[in-house]
Amino acid sequence: MEIPKVRCFGDFSFPLSVLPMKKPFRLHLFLLFSLALISLSGCAGVKVSTLDTEQYMELRRGDVLTRGELSSYTGSALQVLGLDRETCEDDGETCRAALYATDGMSQERRLSSLSEMWLYEAMLREKQKAGTAAISAAYLEAARFAYAYLFHSERPMSMRTLEERPTQVRDYYNFSIQQALSRIFEERLSAAQPDRKKSSIGISRWKLHVKVNGADGSRLGILPEAILPASELNFEGLRNQYRRDGLGAEMVAVLPDAPKKGAVWSEMRYPALTAVIEFPGNSLDEVLHCQEAELRIYDPFNTERISIGGSHIPLAGNFTSGYGLWLARSDFATQSLGTLFGLEMLLGGGDMLEAPHVYLMQPYQPQKKTVIMIHGLASSPEAWINVANEIMGDETLSREYQIWQVYYPTSFPIALNNAAIRKAVAQTIHTLDPEGRNPASTDILLIGHSMGGILSRLMVSSSGNALWDAMLEKRELGTDVQAKVREQMHDYMFFEPLPQIGRAIFIAAPHRGTPFADMSIARFIAGLVTLPVKVVNGIIEPAVSLIAPELKGKKQPINGIANLSAKDDFIVSSAKLPISPAVPYHSIIGNDTPDVPLAESSDSIVPYSSSHLDGAVSEKVIPSGHSVQESPEAILEIRRIMHEHLAGK
Repeated sequence: MEIPKVRCFGDFSFPLSVLPMKKPFRLHLFLLFSLALISLSGCAGVKVSTLDTEQYMELRRGDVLTRGELSSYTGSALQVLGLDRETCEDDGETCRAALYATDGMSQERRLSSLSEMWLYEAMLREKQKAGTAAISAAYLEAARFAYAYLFHSERPMSMRTLEERPTQVRDYYNFSIQQALSRIFEERLSAAQPDRKKSSIGISRWKLHVKVNGADGSRLGILPEAILPASELNFEGLRNQYRRDGLGAEMVAVLPDAPKKGAVWSEMRYPALTAVIEFPGNSLDEVLHCQEAELRIYDPFNTERISIGGSHIPLAGNFTSGYGLWLARSDFATQSLGTLFGLEMLLGGGDMLEAPHVYLMQPYQPQKKTVIMIHGLASSPEAWINVANEIMGDETLSREYQIWQVYYPTSFPIALNNAAIRKAVAQTIHTLDPEGRNPASTDILLIGHSMGGILSRLMVSSSGNALWDAMLEKRELGTDVQAKVREQMHDYMFFEPLPQIGRAIFIAAPHRGTPFADMSIARFIAGLVTLPVKVVNGIIEPAVSLIAPELKGKKQPINGIANLSAKDDFIVSSAKLPISPAVPYHSIIGNDTPDVPLAESSDSIVPYSSSHLDGAVSEKVIPSGHSVQESPEAILEIRRIMHEHLAGK
């Protein structure tokens, strides 16, 4: 007789009984049967263990981008076909073909897994140093399947909002476009004679039609020298890095030409952009077989949402990358000091700054309000590193405002810079908006720090005859001389508020001068300041010859540092000029001396008594030194005022 056996999934078997069925042996049979049951439970093959948080997150979210291996989601899809991840990482082509051909799983699982597998293939080709065409083609396939998953799955996107897989696949799409675009442009730009007007790009079997969206004639349409992935840029010195989640590759363009010599304004050379590829087709089959696609380039400051694949979705954007790259590569600190002291050796062959220049932080947008920032002595746009970045990182403010920064030679006398900055701003506005009707050209918010605060106040003040009369009180000039002086010095002594300015913020501004300028060290530094020959020969010496001929030929510092003395004639006279009643203004003041009464306090450079202005809509005193504009409290106050300005308060 055949012995009955208990079988499980392995080769293990156990006899039920070979013993006689007599009563004394019933206990033995019971024990033997119990052992058989235990053996059966052991054959189930399921064991339980606990995962810590890190292991749990790795299991759920680990994928080709985070750990360089296919995700467990794709792994389970492959197991349905009897395949495993390790095999498919070695033989991707066979596994992709099997996965593509199967009808045994949902479209969502199949499409998302194919996207991840193509992305793995593209990254593998990069490691193997395959050609640009092969690498880019693999990235485009990864983007194609991700696009198909996002916009052509059985379920609409709204039903998948809280799931993790769509977020992963969106990242596959964004990263794939980023990598493909970087390599395509690198190859295109390395061509002997790249066609800068060509609107289509051929890569392997693909043809991409390029379309620049929402650029309003700006420089985004120019073929750049390079396109850099924003995700690969990290900046020291910036408190935060701001971006917006959404669809698209976040990039930074490096445009080919710096500002032309003599130009009064230019757009920043490193605009942020977001690239999106739309794969045409009304059906999934059409999308999966197309070999032409549309590459769209957007300005993320100007476009928040896009229509793609039949959906209206957020556009990704990086608001810090272009600004940070501009600051990092502009070398403003060296140029500003070299210009101040006339040290050509410090500039290393670079040009000295001889006139104010207006930098637009984003491509010009006629419908956005404008913020103009003016830095202080021996400084540059770097004075606004975190201020500008925090404004651009505020979704509401970046939607409503554009930032212009004035860079000027702080060694020049304040009167000269006042006239020159006025002309530069007016010329910039007139060039961009000849009719002067755009929101960008009206109701401008002006912000100035330190010496820039003085200049900002002068730009919204009326001189009348006050400066002229004050000079005549000091000097007895004949009628003929007066006429010559008035003609030559007219722009420096007579001015009215710029009509485009609607509000002003003065930060740590020495409106009435500072005792620091009278200290020995400050007078010594002022004596070292070197002005350009054309300024000395063309403006200062002729004025001295007419107004104070006894000083001609004598070493008398006439520059921005000397102007900051509380005893300086121009400072004393200009501090009394009336500010336009149509311009509300605010003061932000640092206090580095908390143990003394406010009226006697100082930011270590400028006393409160010099920064305070009667009639200010608001005055914020912040525990800080002179660089108070970079403090979190000051930035919050600036943002508050900007929101108030939007509300028309």
